[in-house]
Amino acid sequence: MESHRKFLVIIITFSIIIVVAVIGYMQLLNVGFIDALYMTAITISTVGYGEVGEMVAPAKIFTIFIIFSGLGVAGYGFTSLVALFFEGELKDAWRRRKMENKIAELKNHYIICGAGEIGHTVIKQFRENDLPFVVIEKNHRRASELRHEGVLTIVGDATSEDVLESAHIKKSKGVISTLSNDADNVFTVLTARQMNDDVYIVSKAIDRNAHNKLKKAGANNTISPNEIGGRRMAALVIRPSVMSFLDVITQAGDVTLDLEEVKICTNSDFVGKSLMEAKIPEQTGLIVLAIKRKGDTKLKFNPSSNEILQDGDTMVVLGQEDQVVQLRGMACEI
Repeated sequence: MESHRKFLVIIITFSIIIVVAVIGYMQLLNVGFIDALYMTAITISTVGYGEVGEMVAPAKIFTIFIIFSGLGVAGYGFTSLVALFFEGELKDAWRRRKMENKIAELKNHYIICGAGEIGHTVIKQFRENDLPFVVIEKNHRRASELRHEGVLTIVGDATSEDVLESAHIKKSKGVISTLSNDADNVFTVLTARQMNDDVYIVSKAIDRNAHNKLKKAGANNTISPNEIGGRRMAALVIRPSVMSFLDVITQAGDVTLDLEEVKICTNSDFVGKSLMEAKIPEQTGLIVLAIKRKGDTKLKFNPSSNEILQDGDTMVVLGQEDQVVQLRGMACEI
């Protein structure tokens, strides 16, 4: 916006100089408009053709003024244009190179395929939780906006092996596919699964029949924004008190409560202890809502205090961020 204003001022100033020069030559040399315009052109351009009238002293002084002012404005405009072009090109090239280096250093990161409405929500959550991720977006305008926001972004088609390779999928921890149609999501999931057997894949499902196709393609989990939105709208009418409680439990005044997963590692003091012996609520203030055993896909909700914790188990806890960080330290996750 600033550069546009600058060039507008230059054009207006240059136009004023031309108008002043034409009028001045018409008066000083007593010539017509065409001859005055001709004198203005050869004076500002300094091509050196002959004058169209007698150059008296006032006309010579006026010509000197026109030469310096015209060349000054024209030269400034030209250098500003060149500087803007090369500065922009160099900035973009430097920004791209810096971003490529950061992407090359990624490890145990997440790949977000698609930066539409759902993708933007995912990006926001990842940034708030300070998680390493890279976005794949084929729309150049969206990709440019993300890059200006400092988001690591690759311009390309997420269904392409080369693009997923440039996002270092083999070193990634998870893939989230939020593309605009089920066919692209299925193809992305299939390609990602073939390139990395261990990566955790979550995909958006638009059609109600897309869930099975996506899971057959290799998705670990699928989410239908339409179904979730419909269920929530119905629940707000059918069970308003329950939904109000769920809203409050994650945003209680100025204190934010989050549901988080904490994995128990081999060296943790929790291994072999019961929940009662671990005393997690007493030590951290967290509430243990569920436990998922290593290798199991189902959660055990409201676990008994006699439940024995084992290496590789995952606890689902509710509490504040600093409390979760404390528990992760105790569980040797960090």
